[in-house]
Amino acid sequence: MMFIGDSLSLNQWQSLTCMLHAFLPQSNYTVHREGNLSTFYLPEYEVSLMLSRNAFLVDIVQENIGTVLKLDSIKNGESWKGYDFLIFNTWHWWLHTGRKQPWDFIESRGKVKKDMDRMAAYREALRTWSKWVDSNVNTTTTQVFFQGISPTHFNGKEWNGTKATTCTHQIRPATDLTYESGPPPEVMIVKEVLKNMSTPVVLLDITRLSQLRKDGHPSIYTGLKGNDCSHWCLAGVPDTWNEILYAILTSRKT
Repeated sequence: MMFIGDSLSLNQWQSLTCMLHAFLPQSNYTVHREGNLSTFYLPEYEVSLMLSRNAFLVDIVQENIGTVLKLDSIKNGESWKGYDFLIFNTWHWWLHTGRKQPWDFIESRGKVKKDMDRMAAYREALRTWSKWVDSNVNTTTTQVFFQGISPTHFNGKEWNGTKATTCTHQIRPATDLTYESGPPPEVMIVKEVLKNMSTPVVLLDITRLSQLRKDGHPSIYTGLKGNDCSHWCLAGVPDTWNEILYAILTSRKT
């Protein structure tokens, strides 16, 4: 099984490795990282859980003009082939600007731009990814998942708080009555792209249940500067994502 995506994929991968270790505490497991690829291996079962760090899924290339995010290119997809399960994810980095933006230019449909509408860029990149999946994945041997959009909690107005309220010091989940915000627009982009694919892709629809967990983030307790209301504590919310994944896998028709 390979997870491909950003730090939210890392969150889910770490959660699953911890859950497996808790179930098999005597296993002689190994964890190995080489470059952007991490592997958790259970030798007794010949099972590998792999994480490929790839925040945008499409290519980022160093060229003479600088670092270019190529919305129409996935050349690194060769390393994703041959697995029983692929779990893709991308969104967290698409709105980053300034020093947190890892590229200098965007290439869209053959034209290089300094920037463009980020939602349009996200949709174009997902369509490129969908074409790669449709052209390269053998569905008789590989099942494809897309990890749904993981919400952030930086704006308390989403759960009837003030705009200045964040996940900091939140100790209880929200409820459907108090969390009035609907799905963020990127959710609809994901569902639109998946709907138009010829390959069946299972959406891990984690957004709503995670929206209610304003209390589930590391917040100011990461040991680093800042307030992290994007990632999740472990044990925590990603364990639920993996329970959903497990339920889907065990309900598959043989």
